[in-house]
Amino acid sequence: MKSKVPLELARPRLGADGGEAFDTEPGSRRFLVLAVLCLTLLITNLDGTILNVALPTIVRTLHATSSQLQWVVDSYTMVFAGLLLISGSLGDHLGRKWVFIGGLVIFAVGSATSAFSRSPDQLIAARAFMGIGAAAIMPSTLSILTNVFTEPVDRARAIGLWSGTSGLGLAIGPVVGGWLLTHYWWGSVFLINVPIAAAACVAALVIVPNSLNANAKRPDVVGAGCSLMGVALLLWGIIEAPVWGWASPTIIAAIAGAVVITFTFVMWERHTKHPLLELSFFGSRRFSVAVAGLGLVLFALSGALFLLTQYLQFCLGYTALQTGLRIAPIAAVLLVVASLSSFAVRVVGTKVVVFCGMALITLGLALLSTVTIHSTYATVLPAFFLLGIGTGLAIAPCTESVMGSVPVELAGIGSATNGTALQIGSALGVAVLGSLLSTRYQVDMRLLLRHVVVPSSVVRTTVGSLGGALGLAHHVGGVLGAQLAASARRSFINGMVFAVSVGAVIAAVASAVVAIFLPARAPENGRKQ
Repeated sequence: MKSKVPLELARPRLGADGGEAFDTEPGSRRFLVLAVLCLTLLITNLDGTILNVALPTIVRTLHATSSQLQWVVDSYTMVFAGLLLISGSLGDHLGRKWVFIGGLVIFAVGSATSAFSRSPDQLIAARAFMGIGAAAIMPSTLSILTNVFTEPVDRARAIGLWSGTSGLGLAIGPVVGGWLLTHYWWGSVFLINVPIAAAACVAALVIVPNSLNANAKRPDVVGAGCSLMGVALLLWGIIEAPVWGWASPTIIAAIAGAVVITFTFVMWERHTKHPLLELSFFGSRRFSVAVAGLGLVLFALSGALFLLTQYLQFCLGYTALQTGLRIAPIAAVLLVVASLSSFAVRVVGTKVVVFCGMALITLGLALLSTVTIHSTYATVLPAFFLLGIGTGLAIAPCTESVMGSVPVELAGIGSATNGTALQIGSALGVAVLGSLLSTRYQVDMRLLLRHVVVPSSVVRTTVGSLGGALGLAHHVGGVLGAQLAASARRSFINGMVFAVSVGAVIAAVASAVVAIFLPARAPENGRKQ
């Protein structure tokens, strides 16, 4: 029986790596493929921040501490980052379409489990399982896109939309989460993923072409284990440092272990015949600086969103939906600017655009460091615009630099490296800025309580998180309760100012690195520079 698929949809040809590619004339199904890829990328990235506005609810419902809140966010990004490289390798080896669909199934199951978790530990474990699915999805989307859009100009535009969708998911998560929390229970922020993932599975089976690298090497299981263990130990050490103490032998051992495992990973990758990470890619300044830039952009954005969603609710008193709407300017400007950044690159070059983006992020964080207990939403709004514009300017050109620096037959590894930079940057942003805030908050609160005779359980609740302190203050009531709430909010703001100040310094250093080392433009006659 003859197929009734329209002629323009039925012109598969062999891509550069042996998979299907499609002609670039109008009406080609490549745009439908792009729509499916962007939709699934949206939910995986949205899940990195959709939970932020639910954090106060989780404190009240599941009685989570500050470090548990960080783990609820970072368990997802930790597994996401740790498995991205092997997922990209599996896509090259088994077929990117099938790894993509498998990731959607795991992501849906993890989302449903997260929605019905009954304790912080259960939620952390379910979020980690979701990360496995996201790690399979993300590199597949970019490697499929790279094989479908083979012309440089079309690829740059498609990556611009892909990057805008990626950043949009991170930025609109609080808006979507706030709306869901207003109308449903907190688990709905995860349950919404299930029907979307199911629809994407069906669409992928019908529309998305398969591609693979016929000469792909077998997956590097040892490298994958080292990368995941290294990331996990580093994040554990940073997140738990406020609880154990930064000078604690346990914390020092964890961070030292992360360094040793990372060094072992690099040595293994240099000598194995089937490396998980092509270290030769880092010989290209265009590739290595762009990877670092991506990580630092997400470090700033994710860390700032983690702090700001709590600040808007705990300190300014907004509801979850009101908080999401007030963070919406970041999403709006990020989407517009990311979509237009490819045009800016053609006019002034990659270096200028990325540098301007990083400089605006630095300025945004610096403005946030001026917040006081008397500040209002109007005080932080300019910083929101600067963060959104800066992220939009930097993320798409950096992604194009990464993917334009690697051979198309290694698109899976290239896209996985790109995604790993994004997720490690995001996880470290939450871990580092969150831990700096927690450290300062806990120091201030312990000083406040050192001359007060109260049960140890009260001290743990008050010092454990701002949400716990405010809940206790509400229970106590009266003048004493109001004083406790005011002191806790002041301590939180002191911690936030300290954290974003450090973030601004890191972003400023990143801006300088981009200005010095990133090539001004892509090479005219090749992928390496």
